[in-house]
Amino acid sequence: MIDPKARDTILRSLPNFREKLRDLREIVLANAVMIGEIPAPTFKEDARTRFLLDRFTESGLQNISCDEKGNSTAIIPGTRGKENILISSHIDTEFSAAIDHTMNITPDSIRGSGIADNSLGVAVMASLPSILEKLDIKLQHDLVLLGAVKGLGKGNLEGLRFFVNNTPLKLKSAICLEGVHLGRLSYSCLGMMRAEIICSINEDHNPDQSAAIVALNKIISRIMEIRLPQEPKTSIILGGISGGKAFGKPATKARLRFEVRSEKTGMVGEILNTIQTITEEIDSEELIDVQLNVVSRNKAGGIPFVHPLVQNTRAIMKGLNIKPRLAPSVGDLSAIISKGIPALTLGLTTGSKKEDDFEYINIDPIFSGIAQLLGVILSIDQGVCDDED
Repeated sequence: MIDPKARDTILRSLPNFREKLRDLREIVLANAVMIGEIPAPTFKEDARTRFLLDRFTESGLQNISCDEKGNSTAIIPGTRGKENILISSHIDTEFSAAIDHTMNITPDSIRGSGIADNSLGVAVMASLPSILEKLDIKLQHDLVLLGAVKGLGKGNLEGLRFFVNNTPLKLKSAICLEGVHLGRLSYSCLGMMRAEIICSINEDHNPDQSAAIVALNKIISRIMEIRLPQEPKTSIILGGISGGKAFGKPATKARLRFEVRSEKTGMVGEILNTIQTITEEIDSEELIDVQLNVVSRNKAGGIPFVHPLVQNTRAIMKGLNIKPRLAPSVGDLSAIISKGIPALTLGLTTGSKKEDDFEYINIDPIFSGIAQLLGVILSIDQGVCDDED
């Protein structure tokens, strides 16, 4: 039986949490800046992993380790420690190490490559030991901190998938942290598939020097003719087209990057089969080579809107005047819910993700974001979010 008094106590404590967190401004921002200035493109996160492990060690955490995939983990022990609450944040970013990673901090914001996705998420996770100590919060269950590698793009959540598939720990629930946007509440995942189609020719053997682009154009036209159901929501997103290098030089290769999303189980697979047939047909044409490469794929799933974890999180957001933004995830959450673990993805502040190699976060809303996180952790810890069914 869920104790309503525990829930009410947590809700009443949220504004006080937010004010006390302002005293930890320097710790959180220092972690955000130091982490943000360490390049961590997918598959090359080693330096950031070492930094995070050092932070765990300085905080005196237990069971600090780096697994064979490069994930960094540590445990904040609870008073009972029978079950575990997972706090996960992917440590990789979309930015090459060649890009300037200097963080520019003002009284109101931090600007820099990867700060929104996902250096702030990692920084808040790294700051949790100090936060819990400052607010004198003692949990019953162990809190497992995970800096997951190889999360984005072709990484296909490799680090997080490895952790949930191999950990011996019994996970009660999980929370995935993202820098932006505050109010984000993802409790389910769309079925999703990201792929690229590459059309290429050998210009020494193909007299039609525009064939690569023409072939890709045919494929795009055929993809746009695929009939998609309006319910459940299904979409094909053409994310990027490239080909050729100069005005007068033939394009021997053309590339399409796209994503398929659907709320319906199995629909993504059906669409993939249709696109596969289209590419095979074009590939059969003389002197055209067409490759379809699947970059990543997730299954649809999650917990229902009426699950206590979702309902209590919405109440926590309301108590902090945060407007919930309910949206399915296509990221980290899918790896966790595939194991049947109740989980959410939460955003921590307002700001902007990558746009022309530019990101920023606003500082003041971070304290509401962390107070929200603490409210959800306490609710899980005290059984308020248990599904009584």
